[in-house]
Amino acid sequence: MNADPFGDDTPVYVISVAAQLSGLHPQTLRTYDRMGLVSPGRAAGRGRRYSMRDIVMLREIQRLSQEEGINLSGIKHILELQRENVMLREQLAKAHAALEDLANELESTRAVAARLAQQRRRGEAPEAASGAPGGDLVPIRHTSVVVWQERRGKD
Repeated sequence: MNADPFGDDTPVYVISVAAQLSGLHPQTLRTYDRMGLVSPGRAAGRGRRYSMRDIVMLREIQRLSQEEGINLSGIKHILELQRENVMLREQLAKAHAALEDLANELESTRAVAARLAQQRRRGEAPEAASGAPGGDLVPIRHTSVVVWQERRGKD
């Protein structure tokens, strides 16, 4: 959520101002609202309140209709696909971040395994994690273990 109380998503413009800013008739804005093309916020008295993001969307709807010749049903479909695309990109970014975290964890695990194998070849025994030599070979990451166990329990 935007921390700025008057950011682009803040519904502040009444329908007459939104119509003026978008270059559309107020009745057109009501039609777009009914169709679900733009969903303005509502004031306590149920009056529509448009945000700057809504105004930009209204201008884009007008451009698609007038310059591209797309009907309102097509525009609605385009807007739905754009919203879905944004959502999928966000999910993909989260998946990439999780994959990177797992790759880093795997690399760390491989390094620990290599050190343990090297100690074993030399005949050394790792000691308990009490700060003694070899005790820091296996870092314990409780959050990863808990999340993994919770996920496995759901299967």
